[in-house]
Amino acid sequence: MNLTKAQEEKFNKLGINSWCELALIIPHSYEDLRLHYKLQTHTFQLIDATVESVYRSANSIQITFFAHNFGHSVTGVLFRPKPYMLHQFTAGSRDYYYGMIECKTGHCSISMPRKVTNVGFITPKYKSALRSDVMLRFIQNNLTKENLIEEGLKEDIIDEVLKLHFPTELPINVKELDSKSVDALKYIELFSYMKKLSAKRRYFKSSTCRSSDYKDWAKTLPFKLTKEQVDTIEDIKIDLQKDVSARRMIVGDVGSGKTMVILASAVMMLPNKSILMAPTTILANQLFEEASKFIPNIKIVLVTNKTKNIDLSEFDFIIGTHALLYRELPKAGLVMVDEQHRFGTVQRNMLEKLVSSTDVISQAKPHFLQFSATPIPRTQAMIETAHIDVSLITSTPFKKDISSRVIHKSDFQELLGHIKSEISKKNQVLLVYPLVEQSEVIEYQSIDEARGYWENNFENVYVTHGKDKEKEEVLKEFSEKGDILIATTVVEVGISLPRLSTVVIVGAERLGLSTLHQLRGRVSRTGLKGYCFLYTNQKSSERLEKFTKTTSGFDIANLDLKFRKSGDLLKGSNQSGKQFRWIDLADDEEIVQQVKYDLNFVSLRQASVATAAPAE
Repeated sequence: MNLTKAQEEKFNKLGINSWCELALIIPHSYEDLRLHYKLQTHTFQLIDATVESVYRSANSIQITFFAHNFGHSVTGVLFRPKPYMLHQFTAGSRDYYYGMIECKTGHCSISMPRKVTNVGFITPKYKSALRSDVMLRFIQNNLTKENLIEEGLKEDIIDEVLKLHFPTELPINVKELDSKSVDALKYIELFSYMKKLSAKRRYFKSSTCRSSDYKDWAKTLPFKLTKEQVDTIEDIKIDLQKDVSARRMIVGDVGSGKTMVILASAVMMLPNKSILMAPTTILANQLFEEASKFIPNIKIVLVTNKTKNIDLSEFDFIIGTHALLYRELPKAGLVMVDEQHRFGTVQRNMLEKLVSSTDVISQAKPHFLQFSATPIPRTQAMIETAHIDVSLITSTPFKKDISSRVIHKSDFQELLGHIKSEISKKNQVLLVYPLVEQSEVIEYQSIDEARGYWENNFENVYVTHGKDKEKEEVLKEFSEKGDILIATTVVEVGISLPRLSTVVIVGAERLGLSTLHQLRGRVSRTGLKGYCFLYTNQKSSERLEKFTKTTSGFDIANLDLKFRKSGDLLKGSNQSGKQFRWIDLADDEEIVQQVKYDLNFVSLRQASVATAAPAE
């Protein structure tokens, strides 16, 4: 896109980078400057009028017009007129004037009439960083079909949005646009956004481009992989065979079997090395145990802060915590990060640098897979694919049987009975509190306030939280000996507690639905009948009630979107707060799909044009 200096200055002032983004700055209102011959009251209208008389007082000007298009006298009033207005009205002159007309008992008035010359058109009015008339001229001179086609937009979408900037029909009410116009705006907003995302994507040569087959290994497993596990493994297999370094995010619901995808990836990478980084020692240990159990014929090592300084180059699969960042690592063809959102970007980049090829000339990088157990809406996943490949694992190998329920203070005795019953069956209970210490702001008990009650009335009660340096040891000991674990959301991710049957979340309305789902996912890990109690002081909560009826993490991510709205994917601050003006990620999956398909077509077309261009 070649811009002139003047165009560039206006783009900068408007804070935009493309004609698509200019098209999205739609008018906030319209002036109908066409001449009509039927008088309509309580509306802005144009009159073709002769000034019959002008009376000036200290604070106003009163003008009597004869409106030829209506054949009627009209009285105009200007309050606190500016000096330049005084010359617009001369007795005997005939001109066009525009203002709000009202008629009462046969007498018509036009308030704040102004002389106009741009007659015969519907004129859009803009609110932007540019002055309204400057913006209008800029749009009229530059927002062309040709410019929008050049950006890759389809003609039917262009025609629809240009109707808003160059209207030929009666004035449009911007607050009540028809669905075709709204869909076109949604499409352009997303098209422009995903185009920016794909421009952020960078391609590097891969340090290895081959993959072994995983099918013989899969036959040795004591269970059958699910269809979605196989589809994801096949995606990764194709990635590993490319000479471009893979960048893929694998998003799986709690208990969807992401571990098997991790192990299959390490198997396919043989005889090249794989490295896997996990956020906690407990999680790294679990992954190491699973790997040792299911791929016993390859050399695997676990690296934590306590691991001695050994030569890692003799191992095929290196699993560890961030302690890996401070070791001398061998060159690996594949780097994997589990629960990648729990590492800072700096840590993830450090790991990648450590295992990247030292060959400065080739700049080759290993394939990179990120795993996350926080389901994201399908629409968001489709958008993310513009700058990273995404695989979703939405099903689980076995259906969990978890009953979820919202409870209040009046249900406490019943809850106590349930907890005693579960402990008598040798099952474990998790109590999640919102805070460690007392707070005047939050109306719920903290861990410090509540623990006394549980420790006095029950045996084998364990307590941990985010600031607890011993938390991993506490969780390990609880797993073996405990009945009740009191914690904050520190247990949200990754820890496997096979006997855990019940989770009680205090102040549940304060947490996002995805966090609630993660906490609920801690129970019933081995087919045990599970229970999730959401304790709240709120009399009713539609959000929590809907959560109790929904079990799929991906559906919950959609619910979260509906209640909290999506954040900014491009800048990475994907928190609450609306990023899009028109698109609704919770409802507009069809439009997202269409944009994704069309963008692929645009990039393929551009690639073929580039290939067909004659060499200079």
